[in-house]
Amino acid sequence: MSRTTRLLELMQVLRRHRRPVSGNALARELGVSLRTLYRDIASLRAIGAEIDGEAGMGYLLRPGLMLPPLMFTEEELEALTLGLRWVERRADDGLSRAAGDALAKVAALLPGGLRHRMQDSALLVGPGWDKPQVVDLEVLRHAIRSERKLRIEYRDQKGERSTRVIWPIAIAFFESTRLVVAWCELRGAFRSFRADRIEAGDSLEERYPRPRAVLEKEWLDTLLPECVSVER
Repeated sequence: MSRTTRLLELMQVLRRHRRPVSGNALARELGVSLRTLYRDIASLRAIGAEIDGEAGMGYLLRPGLMLPPLMFTEEELEALTLGLRWVERRADDGLSRAAGDALAKVAALLPGGLRHRMQDSALLVGPGWDKPQVVDLEVLRHAIRSERKLRIEYRDQKGERSTRVIWPIAIAFFESTRLVVAWCELRGAFRSFRADRIEAGDSLEERYPRPRAVLEKEWLDTLLPECVSVER
């Protein structure tokens, strides 16, 4: 067994254990010496694995982001890079910065050859969204995460303005528009709102009466008859 394969297998073994496991038990399962195991634990920690414990006390892998350099194929890396660059160009400022930071973190964990391929990717994201956005999408995303109602000033396609209280549950990103999916108290039904037509938005202290996941399922159920009809 090569060292890189052994490191990946050690990660999988640690993921299976929810309680600290002794170094002797890990070494036996991997078929290596205790000294080799200690070196492998140190190597995994060096590339970001949150492994608690020490010799004689047992080891436990804490949940968290851990990206071993060898977990990506070239196509996986291209897909990851393209997706993050798309977010960088298409999402709001907060998500754009987060996508750039994530790209930098992934690149830092890659060996030299793969890092160069990632930075020199031939898959480009062209120009897209350029409509003015009065209300920052970060306000909408925060309302969704905290499951709080939102009071908005909305201008419809006819130019008529209205004040609504909505329960936002999702944001859909398209090349030419962004849609906020929400329950609208004014209409008593699920509605999709063009993000560029929301002229003001204030998060309220009042939370949804039902969890977001439940509301999302209810919304998807309303789409099912239409989807079935289109398919037929």
